[in-house]
Amino acid sequence: MPARMQEFLTAFEAKKAKLKSIEENRQKLMLRQKDREGELASKEEGIKKSQSQLGQLKTNKDYQVKMTEIEGFKADKSIFEEEILKLMDDNEAAKRDADIEKKNLESEEKSFDEKKSALASRLKEIEGLLSDLEGKRKMLADSVDKKILERYEHILHGKDGLAMVMVKDNSCHGCFLKVPHQVINEIKMHERLITCEICARILYLEEDLVS
Repeated sequence: MPARMQEFLTAFEAKKAKLKSIEENRQKLMLRQKDREGELASKEEGIKKSQSQLGQLKTNKDYQVKMTEIEGFKADKSIFEEEILKLMDDNEAAKRDADIEKKNLESEEKSFDEKKSALASRLKEIEGLLSDLEGKRKMLADSVDKKILERYEHILHGKDGLAMVMVKDNSCHGCFLKVPHQVINEIKMHERLITCEICARILYLEEDLVS
């Protein structure tokens, strides 16, 4: 259950990270656009100032220098205008992406909350079942010979929680290898614990469950 919850949380956090990345990129675009608009305003001011100075010039050479300066301002102004238009388009696209991701995140958050609630409910149910089973196990364990219980628990911990397996169709259902008829007969005698020669798990027969 905690692993599944972590999967849901990871997916949700990935959505949040994606939205954050888009919004951070949009902020950068907006700042860059603002900078370029400031530079554009500076060029426009330079054009106005240079144009106002044309009438004060006394020589043709000075006039040509000033005109070259104005043309330079205009060229820069054109570049900034194009860049600003592109930044505006990029900013609008980023805004659309952010709006889409916000809707996706809202949907993902709702789904996450539902899954979280369902898992919490299921976990509570499982914890109740485990508590009940642990109580029953303790009662049963108290009635088992101590040495047999110790041997069972030793096998249990060494075999991934599966200490006892059924012999069915003359095969051990722990390792699924053949069990000799002699061993099956020894199991039927119920005189001692019989373990699989291969996987070392305790063996029992289906008929033992019925009895």
